[in-house]
Amino acid sequence: MTDPSVLRPNQVQLRRAVGSSFLGSVIEYYDFLLYATASALVFGKVFFSALDPLVATVASFGTFATGYLARPLGGVIFGHFGDRLGRKRMLIITMILMGAASTLIGLLPTYEQIGVLAPVLLVALRIVQGVAIGGEWGGAVLMSAEHATSRRGLWASFTGAGAPFGMVLSTGALTGTAALLDEQAFLSWGWRVPFLLSILLVAVGLFVRLRVEETPVFKAAGGRADRVPLLEVLRDHPRTLLLAVGVGLSAFVAQGTLTTYLIAYGVRTGFSRQAVLNGLTLSSALAVVSIIAWSALSDRVGRRPVVLAGALLMAGFAFALFPMVNTGSVAVLTIALVLGQAVIHPLMFGPLGALYAELFPTGNRYTGASLGYQLAGLGAGLGPLLFAQLDAASGGGGTTTISLVIAGCCLLTVVCVLALRETSTGGLAPDAPVVPAATDA
Repeated sequence: MTDPSVLRPNQVQLRRAVGSSFLGSVIEYYDFLLYATASALVFGKVFFSALDPLVATVASFGTFATGYLARPLGGVIFGHFGDRLGRKRMLIITMILMGAASTLIGLLPTYEQIGVLAPVLLVALRIVQGVAIGGEWGGAVLMSAEHATSRRGLWASFTGAGAPFGMVLSTGALTGTAALLDEQAFLSWGWRVPFLLSILLVAVGLFVRLRVEETPVFKAAGGRADRVPLLEVLRDHPRTLLLAVGVGLSAFVAQGTLTTYLIAYGVRTGFSRQAVLNGLTLSSALAVVSIIAWSALSDRVGRRPVVLAGALLMAGFAFALFPMVNTGSVAVLTIALVLGQAVIHPLMFGPLGALYAELFPTGNRYTGASLGYQLAGLGAGLGPLLFAQLDAASGGGGTTTISLVIAGCCLLTVVCVLALRETSTGGLAPDAPVVPAATDA
């Protein structure tokens, strides 16, 4: 049995863990989502300037998607060592990797300067970003969840809340730079400034993160150098892993639609770039509060009811989203973004941090939670790419098909949530039973 003194609550370390997880998530997603915004507005013109504008948008979203394809790899690599050596060490490495990749993106020559090598280097750095953020999320969530002795939904949600706050900073940085410069100067050098600023954020993040101790749950379990956590997850928890992917998929498809695809779609249908970014910034800021609020609610009523409500609402909202954008009204566009990103999406997304942590035992929790989350996260990277291709193939009239895809993913989430037992009642101590273990094959 675990020594209770090892797991005695430490409120100072809990606050530090939650604060560092939030700040680390903000920094990582600032860098990662800055790329998303730039891929919709800038990269098609800077790195794919030889292509037709619509094809360039598809190509730009393709480089964006490579970051998501690399995220499961990051989850496996950092999960492996995080389960063996500890959560804290991996989080230091992921933050340094992300900061370095983003800074180098800000220094990249354009297609006109070095030709095809420019997009090749862009893709390579995007892969590094994906590997870094693939390892960041699981470790950050566990630093909060494993330091907490109760209300795991609330404390773990601060990692998730860092994503929209990072979006606020990234869109604000890109929007502010664009507003201060003319179009030529912005495309020439102005877009680089927000990427170069990431090095300052990383310095602050590392200072905070270094002050947090390893989680008491991991210290109580102890690492073992002979273990292979990935094999343990695939052997002992295959069904739980698959259900975890299905539970989170719709949240990420919706996220990719609302934060990436809709930027390019809105600009192409006649909205100014500034109008779309203003709506996205407002909805992202409100989402920070919503994620924390819905996650706190999941501590009281359970993870399943909150996620189910979000999936069902998003399935219906998918068919209202594009008609609202197509009205041409900035006010209606803003309402659509607020409803989607700040009200409905957080219902699905907010509880995921605690839920994924609760699905797996301590010995392979970093690997299992990271892999399930990052495989589901492919929806946010591949969704905009798929939707851009559907739109190009239909000549700009494929929004009904896009809505059907989103709704289908939401229904998959409903099925997977219903197949899982409630996880909020279980514990995270090394000897605590894993709630959904009886469902594993």
